[in-house]
Amino acid sequence: MIDEASSFVRAVTRALRTVPLDPKGPPAPPGDRFLGHAGVLRDDPIGHFTRWCAEYGDAVTLRVPGEHMVLALHPDAVKHVLQSNAKNYTKQTRGFDKMRLFLGNGLVTSEGDFWKRQRRIAAPAFHRNRIEGFADTMIGATADMLARWATLPADAPATDVARELTTLTMRIASVTLLGKDLSGAADAVGDALQFLTLSTNDRITALFDIPLTVPTPENRRYLQAVKVVDDLLLPLIAERQRTPGAHHDLLAMLLEARDEETGEGMTPQQLRDEAITIFAAGHETTSNALAWTFYLLGRHRDVATRLYDEVDRALGDRAPTLADLPAMPFTKCVIQESMRLYPPAWIIGRRALADDELCGYRVAAGTQVLLSPFATHRHPKFWEDPEAFDPDRFSPERAAGRAAYAYLPFGGGPRVCIGNAFAMMEAQLILAQVSQRFRLELAPGARVEPVRGITLSPGPALPMHMRARGPRGPQPVG
Repeated sequence: MIDEASSFVRAVTRALRTVPLDPKGPPAPPGDRFLGHAGVLRDDPIGHFTRWCAEYGDAVTLRVPGEHMVLALHPDAVKHVLQSNAKNYTKQTRGFDKMRLFLGNGLVTSEGDFWKRQRRIAAPAFHRNRIEGFADTMIGATADMLARWATLPADAPATDVARELTTLTMRIASVTLLGKDLSGAADAVGDALQFLTLSTNDRITALFDIPLTVPTPENRRYLQAVKVVDDLLLPLIAERQRTPGAHHDLLAMLLEARDEETGEGMTPQQLRDEAITIFAAGHETTSNALAWTFYLLGRHRDVATRLYDEVDRALGDRAPTLADLPAMPFTKCVIQESMRLYPPAWIIGRRALADDELCGYRVAAGTQVLLSPFATHRHPKFWEDPEAFDPDRFSPERAAGRAAYAYLPFGGGPRVCIGNAFAMMEAQLILAQVSQRFRLELAPGARVEPVRGITLSPGPALPMHMRARGPRGPQPVG
């Protein structure tokens, strides 16, 4: 306990140390005399990011006790950090340190040769030919949800659609990743994961946080949430190891995969870390993207009508198949525009290993560089009327020539999300199926705001009414 107390005191002292501004660095917006921008980063970062872009340009210095930080928003700077000079920017940041507390050392959090090896092993499991085989699972799970919605009476109270989508994507993730329908445990696991992401964000933005070894109520709840997830995953990993070749899900693929250079497979710990990373990211990002999509459609009837018309023409009254997606390009544009306005991965952090330059300013070695897809997706030099919901931005004609890193919902460079094709296929199929059967209306008076965890979700809930519709328009429920 004495060692823990000493470590805690050192952490507090380090956190309160003032880091001098770099005279050759980007301008620094006004902040608190002692805490700098720490309060802003905790309470309202996304609002300030877009305002600072307008007021100070494409890069700003953030004053945070114990840390030298630069926010870079121009697509060229984003490309430089994530692709052109990616080797200079590591994930040794406070944010990733806190994420490792429950994700371990999976693809999102690992680095260097270890990450390269894990990526090589995991890549075949996410080959397009393999993930296309999961389309029927996505379609079937969505059909079950819609069948349940169809039993709701016409005067039913508003439903939290965000929670419905979390349950759906968790079921899809559990079947495709783990080969087992865990929808019965969806509430417990979903609540645990939501708590872990929100608590992790609090730990990232706090001046200092109490180590998990100290048994505070918050820490006990955190560790219990990790246990809920581990109790779900670890027995399944052990089962796969006892029965190799008996399953055809992503976990089985990861278990059987071998590094083409060394012939080695993953250890049980690596399997655990990859499984929890894929499971958590694989359901939460998609459910949040879809929740924001239905929120935006509920506020823009004209866009929703165009979507319904396209789905009706392509599908009529039959269930969609994977082969139908090319016939529904506007459906894809709707999802892309939703992720522009509300990217689930709303912030990205890296640390510079050596001195560098971004947007004409020096970035000293050791600087933590923040990238914000949320703000870059609203950069007025690259997006006309950036706050408007306009899916036609992603038509081939308008998207041609756009700066590549002006849009990065899945990150970019060598660390681009390995599951991006899976996520887009899932989101398109779910959106088409729901739109074929229902029109979702935001409950009157509902106030929905971005909730910043590791991902960006609508909250505190997304209350909506389901209005049944068929190929020829809305139909009464019940």
